[in-house]
Amino acid sequence: MICNPSYFDYLITIAHRGSAKADTRALRGFDQHSGRRMFVEASWRLSLAQWGKIEDGSRQKSLKWLVDLSKGTISHELEALTLEGLQILQGQKGFIRCNFVVPSRASDADGNWRVGAMATLIDDVGAAAIYSIADHVKASLDFNISFYSTAKIQEEVEIEAKVTGDKEKLAHVVVEVRRKENRELIALGKQWMASSKNTAKAAQGSKL
Repeated sequence: MICNPSYFDYLITIAHRGSAKADTRALRGFDQHSGRRMFVEASWRLSLAQWGKIEDGSRQKSLKWLVDLSKGTISHELEALTLEGLQILQGQKGFIRCNFVVPSRASDADGNWRVGAMATLIDDVGAAAIYSIADHVKASLDFNISFYSTAKIQEEVEIEAKVTGDKEKLAHVVVEVRRKENRELIALGKQWMASSKNTAKAAQGSKL
């Protein structure tokens, strides 16, 4: 899939503004066929350079987990296509903020962002925010989304996930999807997640 030129130019701008000269090497050799994958990888590196080195191990692993999902390294092809091009802007303990441009393959016949694709993105970004606190991926107990608007193909949106509750095995996260241009609320997701001993052991043994 061809990388959006305007988005790619934006990425280069970030590189020149910051001190991540070494990271800009990831942009060399860019071509239309491998552009999307390189965009995701470069976005990841530049995000780390922009926001500083992540000192907490669980935060670093949670962001890497989210990036690996978007690259298809640890996810099914359909999920990877849904998250393709996701750019992490900020990652703190219990909080993640991302940019996303709605791809054509995630839209319906009218050019609107598919509800199912939006739900997948909300689910994964919210799970990553909880991961940054729990140090492992939890299982969903209750997940609901309120839709207030929609987004079109190539429209830029911002996703913010914030953990609002964390007690023993239970955690709660709220995820907002807003239109980048005017901050209009598109969707609001709320999710309860839980972990078991088996889930925790499996996550600790992963290679994330």
